[in-house]
Amino acid sequence: METLTIAVCGAGTMGAGIAQIAAYSGFKTVLFDIQQEGLERAKAQIEKSLTAAVEKGKLNFTEKQDTLQRLHYSSEIDDCVADVVIEAIAEQLEAKVALFRQLSAINKETTIFATNTSSLSIEAIAKEVDHPSRVAGMHFFNPAHLMKLVEVVSTPLTAPEVADTIYELALQLGKVPVRVKDSPGFIVNRVARLYYLEALRIAEEKIADFSDIDQLLEAAGFKMGPFALMDLIGNDINLAVSRSLYEAFDHAPRFKPSILQEQRVKDGKLGRKTGLGFYRYEQ
Repeated sequence: METLTIAVCGAGTMGAGIAQIAAYSGFKTVLFDIQQEGLERAKAQIEKSLTAAVEKGKLNFTEKQDTLQRLHYSSEIDDCVADVVIEAIAEQLEAKVALFRQLSAINKETTIFATNTSSLSIEAIAKEVDHPSRVAGMHFFNPAHLMKLVEVVSTPLTAPEVADTIYELALQLGKVPVRVKDSPGFIVNRVARLYYLEALRIAEEKIADFSDIDQLLEAAGFKMGPFALMDLIGNDINLAVSRSLYEAFDHAPRFKPSILQEQRVKDGKLGRKTGLGFYRYEQ
């Protein structure tokens, strides 16, 4: 396991976090993105996170430097030759399929393709990729370098040894893996939809404002209120998951996306990454 090489595709907040924990855990890691600007942001994010960890005494300077040395940034897809590829790109089926098809052409048949999708059908992705038995889900949670849970998702096509490798890899990354069957939203996002959507409905009905709702739920034991969490995840990503589940469950009312969130996405108020979402943030 220690000799595995890992390629993480997509240098957004999630991809950067996955790459950071992979490199920190001793794996030679490539973080790929077609946008050089995205890579620069990811590099700054990772270095800031590691520096903060050193300052808090969670790792020493040598561990920080070793982590950075194991991590390579690239905008060239030909650099994504690895034993395990983890994609963390846009939540769009066609984009994920296109990426895995490109990667199939440059990787071995035994390379494992793991998707970090929150809600898309992994079987639908696998069916469009050469050797679909090597495709599985490896769903991290934000922030990926801190949150412990990882959903290891198998489709009817996934080879048992592939799921086992992903499970063991998650353990090596210091995570708590849970085996899940491929289904809309898996476990966490299916349950969490109601956390977000009911809070949005309360706000739409002007029963309480964003801050009050967040404070009440945090006082009840949740680490983050729904609006602060949606801003952290990104309203565009959160909305995409809601839409995906709404379609997958035949427009069940409980999964209907919120007009309030749709308008924020339309206005570019995506959360922390844009400086404005349900709250305003310093850039």
